[in-house]
Amino acid sequence: MSSFDGTEAIYVRELGIDDIAPVYHLGEGLFTSDLYPYLYRTWDEWEVIGLYNTDPEYCLVAETDGELAGFVLGTIITKASWTYGYILWLGVSPKFQRRGVADKLVDKVVARMIEDGARFMLVDTDPTNTSALKFFNRKGFGNTRQHIFLSMNLSKHEYYGRLIDYEHQKAERAGYKRSRPAIRARKPDSVANEVVLNPLANESLITEDQSPI
Repeated sequence: MSSFDGTEAIYVRELGIDDIAPVYHLGEGLFTSDLYPYLYRTWDEWEVIGLYNTDPEYCLVAETDGELAGFVLGTIITKASWTYGYILWLGVSPKFQRRGVADKLVDKVVARMIEDGARFMLVDTDPTNTSALKFFNRKGFGNTRQHIFLSMNLSKHEYYGRLIDYEHQKAERAGYKRSRPAIRARKPDSVANEVVLNPLANESLITEDQSPI
């Protein structure tokens, strides 16, 4: 199902399998490490593929003249007493920003979630993404709560150092084995003795045959 706005010429429809790669690449250009580090770390192609497989009715794209303008990816969370609608990702191409694309996407996905029993909506974003915060406040979202994310550089972890040392030692041992010259197998003593004794035996036979007696 799709909706059409005659003034903006923006269609909103369900995400199809051919939209997965374009949606991923659009998000890759929006959620960059320098602007939104947390979003950058959690955005990958499996976010799109996973939600497309589990919640296709809440994965929508907006397009105009056949060109991808934006997307929204969401899910439903059912608890004992509440059913939550959760907008996980929302992205609009810079080319189509401030043209009502995000409004159409959010309105459509919220309407679908209400139809499916959601009575509460959730959304989160990077705290530095002020434009997103203003947008969601305007759409009626509030009760803002700060969520703290912590990080640790594992290259400074004790176990990481031990693992690196082990891998170095393993590589050195492998290099030593490759550089050692091949050792020829030693012949058994019986074979060696036979080689030594045969000339004597032959010489003895020749002497006896040549004897005048």
